[in-house]
Amino acid sequence: MKIAVVALGKIGLPLAVQFAMKGHHVIGCDVNQQAVDLVNAGKEPFPGEAHLDEYLKEVIASGHLTATTDTTLAVSQSDAVVVVVPLFVNNEGIPDFGWMDEATTKIAAGLKPGTLVSYETTLPVGTTRTRFAPALEKISGLTAGKDFSLVFSPERVLTGRVFADLRKYPKLVGGIDAKSTAAGVEFYEAVLDFDDRPDLVQPNGVWDLGTAEASEMAKLAETTYRDVNIALANQFAIFAESANIDIAKVIAASNSQPYSHIHQPGIAVGGHCIPIYPRFYLWNDPGATVVRAAREANAAMPAHAVSILKAELGSLTGKKVVVLGISYRGGVKESAFSGVFGTVAALKAEGAIVTVHDPMYTDAESERLGFSPHHLGTAVDGVVLQADHTEYTSLSASDFPSVKAIVDGRRALDSSRFPGVAFRVIGAPAR
Repeated sequence: MKIAVVALGKIGLPLAVQFAMKGHHVIGCDVNQQAVDLVNAGKEPFPGEAHLDEYLKEVIASGHLTATTDTTLAVSQSDAVVVVVPLFVNNEGIPDFGWMDEATTKIAAGLKPGTLVSYETTLPVGTTRTRFAPALEKISGLTAGKDFSLVFSPERVLTGRVFADLRKYPKLVGGIDAKSTAAGVEFYEAVLDFDDRPDLVQPNGVWDLGTAEASEMAKLAETTYRDVNIALANQFAIFAESANIDIAKVIAASNSQPYSHIHQPGIAVGGHCIPIYPRFYLWNDPGATVVRAAREANAAMPAHAVSILKAELGSLTGKKVVVLGISYRGGVKESAFSGVFGTVAALKAEGAIVTVHDPMYTDAESERLGFSPHHLGTAVDGVVLQADHTEYTSLSASDFPSVKAIVDGRRALDSSRFPGVAFRVIGAPAR
């Protein structure tokens, strides 16, 4: 089978490699010429994805994967098209379809009868049918469901472990009609393998959800549930601090109960999922008060971390503070909607002199994001840990000369390495 994968980002490229490893001929499409050149050279364009480097080299050498900037040509040569173009929201929570619409236009220009088009980018409910189907039809002159198949099949993986997650979690598929859904199920059964999961309500594999809307809703439901769960844990944590309770012990005890799972609290989770997809749901359902309150609670956590530091140091005006971590989570070089932005903004609003450190970013990359780079060994008054990189577990007071207070927003630091320093963990009593 010939497959076009549109957008070779941190999900799209591993997907393209996965399809190629199953023996299919894949054309990866991206607007970034540098990324295309790196892929064609068998070099991963970003770090941190387990097995990507070795697998990429294999499928490039075998000729099963090539990359191009010409999406229209690639689509015209393919039996199936998988779309993984990012979709964001603006400050008002309104989806920005710019990149998606542009990609859809290019896809439509090369679309031929008999092709399957699968959108994997998380979308508001109804988008596949009411926005992309008409756009594809208008430019191609073909009819969705009759001349070509159209489905929504959400990615359900985390960067850093995409290949493992593709095997672990069921692949959800829903089309604009029964014919499209059947074509989508057949496609994904041919490109994916699945782990045995006796814990699931039905055998692990490709799951037919019946409609594109059901598939869209399933992805929004699972990510929004996580956002609400995290918000609840964060509110528990704030109360626990005032009540002299360690919330980690409470959560561990609660999670020992069957069917119970509470996330660990911390500085707001970033990335392309948790901060964004609940807003897609709110766009569909603006009256969802619980979802809105959860999103606001999580967005407020960077400011809460700064308030803890201020309580230890007094006024932050003129104080030197380093934020540890640009990435939204440890081990992944991705800054999208990271808690670092809110943390830095809250510190600067208090008059602090802020620097930022991240082992995955060069000074130049940090500066391009608007931060002043920090080098370990430089004297500071305070530290806020935002990302749980493994490199941070071995840090000690000697890495931060003159430090007086530390706020660990991820429970990643070893407090015993900071004797005599006010050491605070979100959701734990003051030491």
